[in-house]
Amino acid sequence: MRTIWKGAVSFGLVSIAVKLYAATEEKDIRFHQVHRADGGRIRYKRTCQVCGKEVTYDDIAKGYDIGGGEMVVLTDSDFADLPLSTSHAIDVLEFVPAEQVDPILYNKAYFLEPEGAATKPYVLLRDALTDAERVAIVKVAIRQREQLATLRVREGVLLLNTMLWPDEIRTPDFAFLGEDLKVRPPELAMASSLIDSMAGEFQPEVFTDDYRAALQEVIDAKVEGREVVQPEAPEEAPPAAVDLMAALKASVDRARAARGESGGGAGGRSGGGAGEPTPITSARSAKKATKSQGTAKKAPAAGTGTAKKNSAKAPVKKADAQKRNPAKKAQTGKTAAKKATNTPPKKAAPRKSA
Repeated sequence: MRTIWKGAVSFGLVSIAVKLYAATEEKDIRFHQVHRADGGRIRYKRTCQVCGKEVTYDDIAKGYDIGGGEMVVLTDSDFADLPLSTSHAIDVLEFVPAEQVDPILYNKAYFLEPEGAATKPYVLLRDALTDAERVAIVKVAIRQREQLATLRVREGVLLLNTMLWPDEIRTPDFAFLGEDLKVRPPELAMASSLIDSMAGEFQPEVFTDDYRAALQEVIDAKVEGREVVQPEAPEEAPPAAVDLMAALKASVDRARAARGESGGGAGGRSGGGAGEPTPITSARSAKKATKSQGTAKKAPAAGTGTAKKNSAKAPVKKADAQKRNPAKKAQTGKTAAKKATNTPPKKAAPRKSA
């Protein structure tokens, strides 16, 4: 890494000599403008609009347009005379909780490296910031511009984050902010369920720049003279939702499917195993369970009454049958005996003489 600034961190009466390095870099693929016919580089000349002559960097100064075609010219000596107390110093102003700094204020990040004998006070400040769980608010001048910044610890190194000034943050002014829009509780519950189904721990290394990778593949194929492999087409964005609740339910199902979870979940229409219930489906399930319990309580009572009734009737019928059958048998026996008594015996047939 290349040093872009040298100075000192002023921590009370302690001065810590440091070097400043850019902590980030853009990985974008850069191109040159070339002539389409022969590939020649396109160069731009710096010419003066008044005299038409080409101008070198040494002859270029900064000008401020005051309107009406008038320009105020400032040279390097004009900037050098400005009273910048932080030209080579990082002045610690106060220590605040990190969550109180709005991330929109952050601009660029730089690593600080201790220089010379400043290693011990550097480590002291680093460990003190870690124990306090706070960030230092500082002022620093980089490239002749004073900036507000924070000092915090990252991977054992002090990290300087320059910030925008509060008046550089725009105020949002949109028409919908003045409208009286109300979200229904079921919609809010379903949206919360969608957030829960997509919740996770942020791991930046798992995300990649797919466009840059595909563009690099095209460049490599051009260099090697081979056919470019067509990358997979990205999934088309779904059309604008007409039914917000239906779109939320479908989104929950899709998020759970992506995580390998089974069940319809949000819509209450599970195809396989049941997924985690949403606030709405939980309420519906509880209602159905209560209704089923009430029906179950009534059913056994009715069944018990019928069983008792049937069991009570059955012995009576059986007893009656037992009473009737012996009588019938006895009566049949008496009738047979009477018939046998009253019937005269048959006379024997006379024998015929030989």
